[in-house]
Amino acid sequence: MASSQLALSVGQAFVAPDRRHHRSSMSVRIPDDGTQLAAKGACALISDTSSRNAIAKQAGDLSVRGFLADYFSTPDHWDVKTSATRVLRSLNGWCYSQSHFVENGSYVAALSAMVYRGHDAHLFHMGDTLVFRLRGAEFEQLSRDHITDLGGYRYPSRALGLDGSIDIDYLHLPLKQGDLFLFTTQAVRGTLMPSDYVQLIRQDASDLDAACERLAQAARERAQSRGYGADQFCFQLVRIDQLPEAEHDHPGRIYGDLPIPPELSPGERIDGLEIQEVLSRTAQSRVYRVRDTRTEREMVMKAPSPELSNRNAYLEHFLLQQWVVERVKSPFVARVMEPSRPRRYLYYLMVYVEGETLTDWARRHPQANLAQRLDIAVQLGKAVQALHHRDLLHQRIHPDNVLIDAHGQVVLTDFSACHMRDVDGHRRSRELARQVGLSEHSAPEYALDDSVGRRSDQYSLASTIYWLLTGELPYALTPNRLRSHTDLEQLSYRSARTLNPEVTPSLDDTLRRALDPQRSLRFRRMSELLYALRYHDGQKADPPGGARRLREPANFWQGVAGILLLLLVLSWLLR
Repeated sequence: MASSQLALSVGQAFVAPDRRHHRSSMSVRIPDDGTQLAAKGACALISDTSSRNAIAKQAGDLSVRGFLADYFSTPDHWDVKTSATRVLRSLNGWCYSQSHFVENGSYVAALSAMVYRGHDAHLFHMGDTLVFRLRGAEFEQLSRDHITDLGGYRYPSRALGLDGSIDIDYLHLPLKQGDLFLFTTQAVRGTLMPSDYVQLIRQDASDLDAACERLAQAARERAQSRGYGADQFCFQLVRIDQLPEAEHDHPGRIYGDLPIPPELSPGERIDGLEIQEVLSRTAQSRVYRVRDTRTEREMVMKAPSPELSNRNAYLEHFLLQQWVVERVKSPFVARVMEPSRPRRYLYYLMVYVEGETLTDWARRHPQANLAQRLDIAVQLGKAVQALHHRDLLHQRIHPDNVLIDAHGQVVLTDFSACHMRDVDGHRRSRELARQVGLSEHSAPEYALDDSVGRRSDQYSLASTIYWLLTGELPYALTPNRLRSHTDLEQLSYRSARTLNPEVTPSLDDTLRRALDPQRSLRFRRMSELLYALRYHDGQKADPPGGARRLREPANFWQGVAGILLLLLVLSWLLR
């Protein structure tokens, strides 16, 4: 009787004098959980970096581990192409940004990842790693070599982390039982012929590890006979042993097709969760405080509005929200909770924060001093910064989405407009924010259909801080009511000092810059704004590499000049 699950066999072999310094990395993950295997499939991948890269091993390992960790965390209802592409773009952005902080190396890596789900294989390829398929006696290369020749050296082009945006080769293949897929690196070029691969693999295909060892040994001997390096070979074989039954080949059934919960009231139960309080009812969602009757934990449940059952576009983003929050690990961002029972309805759970909104806090603490308010501002900035580190935009930062617990800790909530940064000028991010609804703290670019990004969140954060310090908004005309670019001229900044004398000139200038109607004129990075908020009074230490280090040489040479002047005067007097 045929099994209903996909079954694979795997073999691997390395040729390296020291695995710790190998510049290639490869892995295969086959989920033990049948549900996840049906929804996400199995994954095999290989990465390779330049021999001139000082952190080659770290770059290769990070690209492999990062893809596996994030791919299997994507929502179950996403198709393979959507999941892998979003993960690779996010990973590429991180690798590209981190390479700027590395000397004599980078996080650039060629990467080939193949996902096997159901009766199909999906290949995602960047750079010059090699993927072949052996079907019967037919040996075919599936990947394309993206290589640049510079000064006699060949470098991979279109590789992971090489540029801020990435072009990913995608290939969709139907699977057949018995298909063999070989993953290797560019170093094997010039050693083995296609007939060699077929012969060495078919010699005894029952033991894939032994087949990989034969390939590695043959490639090494051939390379040595031709007089070039033979210590950087790796081979990985994946064989399709069984294909699943067709009726199990639908990931949406796992999670995405769950029904939307009905309207719920206190005292009612759903999946063992008792409704304690209705926290919010909007046109798009319902938010409840619930208690798990099994664990006694109090949590927050967020579900789509029952009226949205046919709005699939919004439901797709609703499922994205949980994945978004799960990726962010910060004490200042609401945390997702796993249910103690299987879900029968469409919702997700978050930690319940015993506290009040920033709006309520400001109303109850009118006498709070500047230091207390700025402490809240910096915590909120760290929350936004944590999202940005994962390449996410929040897009709905305002006082009602900020909670403060009994200990004064800030927690950022409401991810209804949260979105991964796009590569098309963030058009989809902007459209989602407008669909969910703009606020008086939204940046002007949302209303004017301009490109949005991290500095748009910076504007909303600064507007919320301005309101926290003054109780007012920075402009008489709220940016969400702009109709054309000429309306930007009507945005005249109202100095925060005129509304709150405690605000220092330096702090006022910081807010003015972060609230500039032109996105390009705001702070380049969130860290710059946070630093300015912390050290607005000029009494703190200067930043590393900042003004203090610039002043120290000047002070030194001023002292030297003073000593020389004194010696000159003494020489005159002693004549």
